[in-house]
Amino acid sequence: MDLQLKDRVFIVTGGSRGLGRASAEALVAEGARVVLSGRSQESLDAATAALDAVAGRRVAVGVVADNAERETPRRLLGAAQDAFGRTDGALISVGGPPKGPVADISDDQWSAAFEAVFLGAVRLAREIGAALPAGGSLGLVLSSSVRAPLPEMAISNGLRPGLAMVAKTLADELGPRGVRVNGLLPGRIATERVAELDASTGDPEAARRAAEASIPLGRYGAPEEFGAVAAFMLSPAASFLTGVMLPVDGGLLRAL
Repeated sequence: MDLQLKDRVFIVTGGSRGLGRASAEALVAEGARVVLSGRSQESLDAATAALDAVAGRRVAVGVVADNAERETPRRLLGAAQDAFGRTDGALISVGGPPKGPVADISDDQWSAAFEAVFLGAVRLAREIGAALPAGGSLGLVLSSSVRAPLPEMAISNGLRPGLAMVAKTLADELGPRGVRVNGLLPGRIATERVAELDASTGDPEAARRAAEASIPLGRYGAPEEFGAVAAFMLSPAASFLTGVMLPVDGGLLRAL
C-alpha cells in the first residue's frame, strides 16, 4: 500500500528514542520528512544522522525541546518551516510519568506530571492542529491505561484517559477543516521505558513472562510494529479515520 507520504513533513516529539524513533523511521521509509524533538542534543544528532543516511538525503532535523515548555509548539513549527517549508502533521508522545500507587504520589508529583504529560500534550495538539492544512493529521501516543488501569501507574491511569477525551474533542473541532486527530494506545512494546518498568519490579524476567502471559499474541511488540501503525494513521491512506483510540497491544486490552 502506498501511504502517500512522499515529501510530507511531520513533527515527532520524543523522536530520538523508543516509539517516537520507530515512528520516525517508518515515516521516513515511506518518503516523509521529520522534525524530531527531545531533551538530548546528542541523541537527536544520532537519530537525525541515521535517518538521513537511510534516506540518502536530508530528511530529519532535531530540536532540543521539552513538551512542558510553552514555546515548544512554536519552535517545532518554525523548525519545520525553516527546514522543509511545511508541516503536514505531528505525532505527540506524552512521555512516561513516575510509577507508583495513588497513596504514594505527592501533590508535587501530580502537578509536575500534569504540566508535562497533560498540559504539554494539549498545548502541542492545540497549537500544531491550528497550523495544519486540510489533510493534516495529529496522533497522540497514549497508553492502554486509557481503557484499563495499570498496576502501580496511578498518574498514567489518571491523566491519559483525559488526554484521550481531549483528542476526541479536538477531532470534532478540527474535522470541519479536514484535519484528523487520533490516539494510539500502546501496550507492552519492547522499548527502554518498558524495560525500565520491568526492572523496577526487582525481577525483570519474571515481570516480562507474566506480562506476556496476559497478551493473546504471547509476546511484547517490537517498536517497528508500533511505528508502522503510527505511520499509517498519520497518512492520507487513513483519510476517513478520526477520533479513534487504536490499541497497539497484541490483544492485551479486552475492552471493546
